[in-house]
Amino acid sequence: MTLDIMMPFYGRPDHFMAAVESVLAQTDSDWRLTIIDDVYPDPAPGQWAASLDDPRISYIRNDTNLRPSRNYNKSIGLAESEFMVIMGCDDIMLPGFVARVRALIEQFPDADIIQPGVSIIDEDGAPSLPLADRVKAVYRLRGTGARQFSGEPLASSLLRGNWTYFPSLVWRTSRLGSGFRTDLNVVQDLAKLFEIVSTGGTLVLDDSVVFNYRRHSASLSAVTGPDGSKFRQERTLFYEIAELSTTLGWHRTAAIARRYFSSRLNALTELPGAVLTSNAIGRSTLVRHILGLPYRDQRR
Repeated sequence: MTLDIMMPFYGRPDHFMAAVESVLAQTDSDWRLTIIDDVYPDPAPGQWAASLDDPRISYIRNDTNLRPSRNYNKSIGLAESEFMVIMGCDDIMLPGFVARVRALIEQFPDADIIQPGVSIIDEDGAPSLPLADRVKAVYRLRGTGARQFSGEPLASSLLRGNWTYFPSLVWRTSRLGSGFRTDLNVVQDLAKLFEIVSTGGTLVLDDSVVFNYRRHSASLSAVTGPDGSKFRQERTLFYEIAELSTTLGWHRTAAIARRYFSSRLNALTELPGAVLTSNAIGRSTLVRHILGLPYRDQRR
């Protein structure tokens, strides 16, 4: 089974080149890399990618800037294999990533999502463990080794705090058929995770670290935190999940979604940034999110 690695690109060229080189360094050679250049202003990184002499690598440049969700959906349309990963153009696959994923698929042939072991690095590639990732570790489902989860226990755990790392997730391609929501450019991964879990899907969680996830100040979630827009998206999604969970009889999950406690705590950590930058709209949005109050332009 060939693993499709899709890599939308718009970011630092040095990070991008390191990400591509990490794919080339895989110990298991049965992979296919598709690079989707989202109209990055400097043509040099794309020219470098297009010049790589490896038949497993394809380079595509978009006609217009699609931004995250539309690039993810384009990736789904281009994937040919049964399993795929939408890798960040600034992350690093450790050499054993593909080999470990293939072993997990063999061990859990009915898996719909695989979360391999992940470590965190900073902008310069040094090991890092910021608050967000310490919190993820707290919410992460317990156990050791590779284990499979499904149903309401998995949904509830993800809603308490999304402990997955989207760029490292391996998806069963057929489960992504409807694509990612384009109205959610920060929490579209959680929306898709819940969609799959709520329709009977399973997730395999593994402890073997085979992926480096890069945390840095230019990430979309970092930029959309202090202005409050990320939290508007989160609340919209949590309200929808609460209603759907109720219809499924998943009352614990519905209660967690209505409280969205970890999201409110996260907003609290972003509030000082909004205050320091004199972002009045962001400050108001964050305060209302923390207190569970309707936004000024929201009746609910």
